[in-house]
Amino acid sequence: MKIFAARTVAATLLLALCAAQATAQYVWRDEKGTKQYSDMPPPASVPQNRILKAPGMRTPANETGATETPAPTPPAPSSSPSLSERNAEFMKRRSEAAEKEKQAADKAVQDAERKRACQQTDLYRQALESGERISRRTPSGERAYLSDEERAQAIKDTRKQLENCR
Repeated sequence: MKIFAARTVAATLLLALCAAQATAQYVWRDEKGTKQYSDMPPPASVPQNRILKAPGMRTPANETGATETPAPTPPAPSSSPSLSERNAEFMKRRSEAAEKEKQAADKAVQDAERKRACQQTDLYRQALESGERISRRTPSGERAYLSDEERAQAIKDTRKQLENCR
């Protein structure tokens, strides 16, 4: 039971600390002397001595009701890219990566097709050199066998094609 109570107290304290961080980050006095609270920096027309609180600076005594003292200058805006710029860069990198993947996939397909064509050409060369009879179809649809001259020329052509495969 004590463990449950300790966890409850710890969770409550954690939530209270988180809520304290959610308070307004900037406090300044406007021209009428009214305190303004915002999570955005005050307008440029507000002089530095009227800014009572800004992120990264200690709370001056004037916020508790004491006499006004000049507040330290708020931190200069960082030169880091904004969220939209970072998002645009991310999207650009992502599209470039997708394009590279597509090119790699296309190249792999082309390489596989080339390898298959080379294997078929090599098998045809082996059949030509084996001496077995090889037929082809004539334009009229009849079967005709390769003559010795045609076979020699086909062997020469397939060897030439296989040179490109290496």
